[in-house]
Amino acid sequence: MYVHHLSKALCDRGHHVEVLSGQPYPVLDERVLLHKLPSLDIFNDAFPGRTPGFWEVQTWADTAEVCSFMTGTFSEPMAFSLRAWQYLRTQAGNFDLVHDNQSLGYGLLGIQREGLPVLSTIHHPITIDAKLELEQTEGLVERFGKRRWYSFTKMQKRVARRLQRIITVSESSRNDIATELNVPTHLMHVVPVGVDPELFRPLPHIKRNPNQIITTASADVPLKGQRYLLEALAKLRTERDLRLLVIGKPRTGGDASKVIGHLGLQGAVEFVTGVSDERIVELYSSSAVAVVPSLYEGFSLPAIEAMCTATPLVATTGGALAEVTGANGETCMSVPPGDSEALAAGLAVVLDNKELAARIGEAGRARVIQRWSWQHTAAQTEEQYHALLADQPLGSNRANR
Repeated sequence: MYVHHLSKALCDRGHHVEVLSGQPYPVLDERVLLHKLPSLDIFNDAFPGRTPGFWEVQTWADTAEVCSFMTGTFSEPMAFSLRAWQYLRTQAGNFDLVHDNQSLGYGLLGIQREGLPVLSTIHHPITIDAKLELEQTEGLVERFGKRRWYSFTKMQKRVARRLQRIITVSESSRNDIATELNVPTHLMHVVPVGVDPELFRPLPHIKRNPNQIITTASADVPLKGQRYLLEALAKLRTERDLRLLVIGKPRTGGDASKVIGHLGLQGAVEFVTGVSDERIVELYSSSAVAVVPSLYEGFSLPAIEAMCTATPLVATTGGALAEVTGANGETCMSVPPGDSEALAAGLAVVLDNKELAARIGEAGRARVIQRWSWQHTAAQTEEQYHALLADQPLGSNRANR
C-alpha cells in the first residue's frame, strides 16, 4: 500500500518512478514502471516454507536465499536486496537515488558503493514484533525457532546504522528505532503516511448496521492484537447480537482461527479479502464502529482510513496509535493495549451512545484531513530526496543534479 500510494503521488508531482519488487508484486499506477525481481517464492500462499529444487537455484542471490532459509531465518529481505543490487549495478546511471521500503538488506550497502544515494523508510523496528511473539510463545523448541526466524533483524540493525538518511512515519517510531536499532536520531526524519480523503469519505446513502464492528488485520500475528478483540467480542455477545467484519485473511492454524474456535465465535466473525478500496469504504460506512486492537503500531494506516470515513474508532494506545488518533473521547475512544476488558468497555460506550459516536466520527475525519494525505507524504518525501542529494560528496555527479 505504501509503495502503491507514494509512487503514484510522486508521479503526480512530476517525478519518474520505477519499482523493483519480488513476489507478491504490487499493483501500481500505470505511470510507474515495475521491474519484477522474482524470488524463489519460498513463502508463497499455496506451499509456505517449501524447499526449492536444485534446478531453481540459478544465481548467487538464489543461493543466499536458500542457505539463509535452511538455517531457519526469514530469507527474503536479504535475498531481495541482493537482487536489487545485482540489477542496479548495470542501471545506476539511470537513477538519482534509491528509496528502500524496509528491506534493510545487505544489498543496500552494495548499492551505496555503486554510487547511488540510498534512503530507507522504516515503519517500525521488527525487533518489537519479535519480542511480542516470543512473549506469547510456549516451549523451548518453538522459542528457539522464533529466535532463528527473526535473526534477520540483526542484519537490519547493521544496515540501518550505515544508511545516509532514514524516513520513519511517527515520532513514536523514531524513538523506538533509536532504541531498538541504535540508529542516531539525526539520521531519521518523520514523514507520516497518508490517505486519500476523496476516496475514504463518508457515504451517507449507506446505513450503518448498529450490530457490526469492523477491523483491518494486515497479518494474523500477536502484534495486531486480534486475540484481545475476539475476547472483547465474546464478552459483548453475552448481552447483544454483534458480528465482527475483518478485512484481512486468517492464517491457517493461526492465532485468530484458534481463538475463534475456543470462544465459540464461528458465524460471528467474517473475513473479507481481495476487495477494492471502494468496497472497503462501503464496509466502513456500513459499520457502527471500527477497531484497531494492536499491541503496537508504528503509525496505522487502517486507523486514519477508518477515521477519514467518519466511522467512530476505538483504538489502543500501543506504539504511535495515541499520537495518530488524538484525544480520547474526542477523535477516538482510546484503551490500553492487551486488555480485552477495556476494549469491550470502549466498544460498548460507542455502541450505546449514537451522539458520541457521530461526534467522534466527524472529529476524526477532520483530524485526518488537516494532517494526512498522500500528497503531503509525497511533498515531504521529496524534501528528503533533495536533502539526501545535497549530502552527497562534492564532485559527485548526483550532488550537482
